[in-house]
Parts: sequence; structure tokens; C-alpha cells
Amino acid sequence: MNSIEQKLFEKLTDLHKIPSGAFSLRKNGVTEFSSTKEIEIVKKQDKNGIDIIIQPNVKGKSVHIPVIITVGGLNDIVYNDFYIGENSDVFIVAGCGIHNATCKTSLHNGLHTFHVGKNAKVKYIERHVGEGDGEGEKILNPVTKVFLQEGSHMIMETTQLGGVTSTLRKTLATVKDNAKLTIQENILTTSNQIAKTQFKVNLVGKSSGVEVISHSVARDNSFQEFKSDVIGKNECFGHVECDGILLDNARIISIPKVDAKCKEASLVHEAAIGKIAGDELVKLMTLGLSQKEAEEVIIQGFLLGN
Repeated sequence: MNSIEQKLFEKLTDLHKIPSGAFSLRKNGVTEFSSTKEIEIVKKQDKNGIDIIIQPNVKGKSVHIPVIITVGGLNDIVYNDFYIGENSDVFIVAGCGIHNATCKTSLHNGLHTFHVGKNAKVKYIERHVGEGDGEGEKILNPVTKVFLQEGSHMIMETTQLGGVTSTLRKTLATVKDNAKLTIQENILTTSNQIAKTQFKVNLVGKSSGVEVISHSVARDNSFQEFKSDVIGKNECFGHVECDGILLDNARIISIPKVDAKCKEASLVHEAAIGKIAGDELVKLMTLGLSQKEAEEVIIQGFLLGN
């Protein structure tokens, strides 16, 4: 990898080199990958993408599947399917980094489908990074489909902290008996960037659950839209919380929806949009920080929990 590719790779994976275990690295539309005995990666024959097959009872293993784009004018679409075996407990890191120094638009659409077996646990981290001083747009439109079998648990952490011109993120999930989906979303938009998020979760199983927490900051003239739809079809629990900080001339729309189709369903939603509290700024400024520095500290803490 050249220096730009290496920088993107590290931002997406927190690694300085490609891991020795199972991985897939897609660079400018070309994929290279490596499997292990426990985690097999198979290239699709009918379209761009891979199948990631994790055997039952696999514990403490990880898979990294970053996508890196460093050219303008690329329209990249991939279809990745994950099959997580029963009783497994694994860690998956994905996401896309675009460095665009041209006047042409670069676009990546990643369509990921997760089939999580009974009593399996998955932690999935997805990061989006945009950089480069060209006038070409950097567009990311991920779609994530999740099917949670009985007793399984999936944790999704999605992060996009500036640099992406436009993104539409869709997550669709079906949750069965005693299974749980946990989603943590962190988004920062600046300039004229647009970020839209859509969640739709069907709680079909008894004692199923979902928790969606979205933290977002919109600056300059950027626009964000958050939509969630949690449907309770059984005895279940659903909680949606979306909090936004609005600065400058930005705009945020938040539309949380809950739909109880069973009298035993317990569904809650919370939405809040506002500016940075003045007392928080004053407290930090009394410690010697400028107003701008104090704002940055508050924003980083809000988005990353520092």
C-alpha cells in the first residue's frame, strides 16, 4: 500500500499492517483476501462481493474487511454476506475510506447481510472516512440487513466523523426469541454535507430487544436526517434515543417511530436536538480554553464518549 492507502487502512482498522488471520481488503474495486480454518472467505461468482463463513463455536476471533478508494470516478458496489455459526463470539471490522483528490465523484455502496446463528455474539464496527482536497464528491451508501436467531446478540457501532459528501445508511433487522440488537451511531457533518440514517427493526420473537442510540453533530450548512421504525410483534423491548447538537446554519430532522402490534410490547423513543449548553462552555473556558477549543472538547466527548 502507498502512504495514502496506509493512512486510510489505519483509520478504518486501527491496525498498522494487514492481520495474519481472516481478512479482505478491497482497493479501488479489486479484492484480495485470506481465510483460516475457522473463518472462510469466498469470492462471489455472480457479482462483486464475498461470503464470510464463521464456523460454530468460534471464540475470540476477528475479521477485517476494509474498502479503500483513492481514485476519482469510481462507482463501486459490493455484496457481502456473513454467516456466523451457533455459539460463536466474534469481532468484525468493516467500513470504507475514500481519498478523492480529483473533480470526479467516487462512490461506494456496501450491501452487508448478517445471518447470526443461535446464541452467537457479534460485535461489528463500521467506519466511514472521507478525505482529499479535490472537488469530486465522496459518497457512501451502506445497507445492512441483520437476521438474529434465538438467543443471539449483535452490537453495531457505526462512525462517520466528517469528510463524506453524502451518505444514506439503511439498517433492516429481524430479531427472534431472546435475541438482542444494539446499535450505537456517531455522525459529524460539516460544510454542505448530507447524512441520512434509516433504521427498521422487526421484533418478532418473545423477549427480543433492540436499543438504538444515535449521537450526531451538524455544523456549517450541513444537513442530517434520522428515521427509525421499531415494530414490536411479540413480548419485547425497544428503545430508540437520538440526540443532536446543532451549530451554525446546519439542520437536523429526527423522526423516531415505534409501532406496537402486541400488547406485551414495550417500546420507547426519545429525541433531542439543541445547541451546546452555555454553562458547559463557560466551565471549560474558565480552565483556559478558548470558546472554539471548548466546543471541540464537548463535541468529541459527545460523539466518542471521551
